[in-house]
Amino acid sequence: MSTGVLARLLASDEPAIRYQARVRILGEDPATPELRVLQQTIAVSPRVQTLLSERGPDGRIPHHPYQKWSGAHWVLADLAELAYPPGDPALAPLLDDEMDWLLSPAHLRKVRILEGRVRRCASQEGNAVLNAIRLGLYDARVDELVARLLKWQWPDGGWNCDKRPAAHHSSFMESLIPLRALVYYALLTGMPAAQQAAEYAADIFLKRQMFRRLHDGAVIAPDFVRLHYPCYWHYDILAGLKVMAEAGHIADARCQAALDLLESKRLADGSFPAEASYYRVTTQGVSGRSLVSWGGTRKTQGNEFVTVNALTVLVAAGRLPIPSQQDVPIFTN
Repeated sequence: MSTGVLARLLASDEPAIRYQARVRILGEDPATPELRVLQQTIAVSPRVQTLLSERGPDGRIPHHPYQKWSGAHWVLADLAELAYPPGDPALAPLLDDEMDWLLSPAHLRKVRILEGRVRRCASQEGNAVLNAIRLGLYDARVDELVARLLKWQWPDGGWNCDKRPAAHHSSFMESLIPLRALVYYALLTGMPAAQQAAEYAADIFLKRQMFRRLHDGAVIAPDFVRLHYPCYWHYDILAGLKVMAEAGHIADARCQAALDLLESKRLADGSFPAEASYYRVTTQGVSGRSLVSWGGTRKTQGNEFVTVNALTVLVAAGRLPIPSQQDVPIFTN
């Protein structure tokens, strides 16, 4: 690994980037006092404060929780990805909004069963499980959502919200986040059924080499092989490989083609670009708005968020050596 790109991440103005580089790439212990202090700075960073800036006096964001991308559902997901310090009670009102929506009778009435398969956008329940666990706000509501995910899992291992009766394959975009949620839930609770369901779901991606159709080997969708940040509920190979690393499957031979493709996108300076995006920065009340920029899309310039994730995956896959801390300066800005 080029120490230059890692040194730039470690000198980033964004504390979440510095923290993730140290924990996920250098392999430092997050329990050390120094890294605990660094993680606390994420909570007061300008990016996080902007994401939370629409909260009212009651601690809630006055939009539907699923409003893209400024509702509580998405803000919590952003915070979790930034490694926001867990256990902050100030986030509880946002989680309550999310859980009230997903656990409401009105929401459950929208669930449809066609041809023996539940048609459900399970990325929603999956993200809620992830948000609660990763942000240290786990409670019994998480157990209920996991029970629903297990009940709704399709015969081939995933989930899909496709309302066409003939649809019988799980969706990559509706299955990756529930898979990740079940991995985290199994680690937290030790529940065998969650672990088994996660293993079953992982096979959807692995048997398709993370991005190829089964019947002809063609790329499933163009955006699957473009790099984005954030992905939100969408799928790309980097998001998929990151989950495979968390699930313990990154060494599986069926990840190799996607890892090769990811490596091919590395720029000359060792960084990785964001090749496309799903957000637009605006304060106007439109769908797909983001209050913050995530580094933009420049195919010839690295994006810090994409780069830290890509290097994390490549280190986990054994494709990059873990650098010695003596070889890379640790900045404390």
